Amino acid sequence: MRKFMIMAMALMMFFASEAFAAKPKVVIYTSMYEDVIEAMTQTLQEKFPDYDVEFFYGGTGTLQAKIAAELDAKKLGCDMLMVADPSYSLELKQMGILHAYLSEQAKNLALDYDPEGYWYPVRNLNMILAFNPENYSREDLPKTFKEFAYNSDLKAAISMPNPLTAGTALVAISALKDKYGYEYFDKLSENRVMVESGSVALTKLETGECKVIMILEESVLKKREEEDSALEVIYPEDGVICVPSPIMTINDKYSAHANSKICEELTDWFLSPEGQSYIVKGWMHSVLKNPPAIPYDSINTAEIFTRAMPVDWAKCLAERAELRTNFEDRVKK
Repeated sequence: MRKFMIMAMALMMFFASEAFAAKPKVVIYTSMYEDVIEAMTQTLQEKFPDYDVEFFYGGTGTLQAKIAAELDAKKLGCDMLMVADPSYSLELKQMGILHAYLSEQAKNLALDYDPEGYWYPVRNLNMILAFNPENYSREDLPKTFKEFAYNSDLKAAISMPNPLTAGTALVAISALKDKYGYEYFDKLSENRVMVESGSVALTKLETGECKVIMILEESVLKKREEEDSALEVIYPEDGVICVPSPIMTINDKYSAHANSKICEELTDWFLSPEGQSYIVKGWMHSVLKNPPAIPYDSINTAEIFTRAMPVDWAKCLAERAELRTNFEDRVKK
């Protein structure tokens, strides 16, 4: 009996110590580059040693599908979201999925945010054009998104990301449709645009198979810094398509671990100058009025904003299904 009691007490002490040692956990679904996530994970471990912060990577479209499936079970696998499509934050807010938090860091933001604190811009992504000066001259290539689709000299030598899976691509076709109408989609089709991942498009740009591609600025800047690539950015004269991607906290009722107070701390850090410096190191633009820096080889962030093509976020959300259907019917037919 005494031996049994000793074993029982030992087990109780073991499980108690395990419970005591377990850190509160926060899972963040994000579409950021995996190497950027890796760097941030290390930093967050140092800044918040009492918490277990874990990232789950996926494209915005993939994460939206994952969240839709999880909502059927009334419980998400994440506590925070950092996805690319700002209109998605409007949808989740309408559904009552998000947690409101009025961050003190909001006063430093250069971009719009939800006045009730349901979402904040955390990184600015820019859809641009890119080319390879080793294969083609800048003077012979489009200076606008319109030329990209309408110039028949580019037929079968252009590429773009897929708006059916990429949130930034969906934003791009929404802005371009508003500016040029659905005829823009028809012209992309006539010009035999290739719809593919950024990595495939960049390879085709390097080999010369593509003359010019529509792609996120960060993808080109990353190659320039890490691989000393010759690829160059074209900032379209009819407007850079800016995508101020949001950070959101899930309501404790639906979140994986119900640690919204920790998520508030993380939100403050991501919106702080220190947190934004890691955004910039990841070749994305800061959302602060006084950004800590600009991404490697980019132009001034304020200039990016002045060149921006208008995007109607509420319309982008309302027309999401229509945009995807038209793109599939007209471009990917």
